[in-house]
Amino acid sequence: FFLLAFPSYFFLKAAATDEPSGMGGVGTYSVTGDLSYIDFASGDEGIADGSTFTLELNTDAIPEAQGMNVVGVLLSMSYEEDEQARGGLCQSGTAPDTISGTATHLEFTNSADGQNSGGSGSHDVTTEWYNSTLIGTEVEGLSESEIADQLDSKGAGLGDYSVEISVSSNQGSSFGCQNSDSGETVSYTVQLIVLDFEITPYIEIEDL
Repeated sequence: FFLLAFPSYFFLKAAATDEPSGMGGVGTYSVTGDLSYIDFASGDEGIADGSTFTLELNTDAIPEAQGMNVVGVLLSMSYEEDEQARGGLCQSGTAPDTISGTATHLEFTNSADGQNSGGSGSHDVTTEWYNSTLIGTEVEGLSESEIADQLDSKGAGLGDYSVEISVSSNQGSSFGCQNSDSGETVSYTVQLIVLDFEITPYIEIEDL
């Protein structure tokens, strides 16, 4: 029964459309997806207090990104504590510094801050241009092509990218003693986010 019913059901769903591509019409669909990552850039940068390190990138430098569904960029940062305490009787405690990161592509941008409290720290910034809420769900009331339009970047993930990392140092002090903290060394990686997705008609057994 199922060998006959399932193919027939899929055929009827696919036929209920005015789309020239043959995609299914308005209905209920299951959406699944897998993310993978392509290394874009990495390094260690000494950034002075109050300064910003800027990195300009272009996907022309990454042949494997061509033809991929690039839907975002991930900036990962890690950092230690470069603060120097005064010696002798003047032993002041360290204070957390703030490291800010921004990742931008076209009109899409996102920023996040982190601190090296306790001597080290790390944080990520993700900028994306697809509807991640659709992944792993059943979507009702949209056609297959309308769902795909929210997941397929159609080449929009290619081109120029900009990454900015800035440091705001905080010199620790106690009992009138103040440390020296002129900046921090930040290790960073930049990765492109690639989405592979699948859209299939959602079938309730009682529909058959």
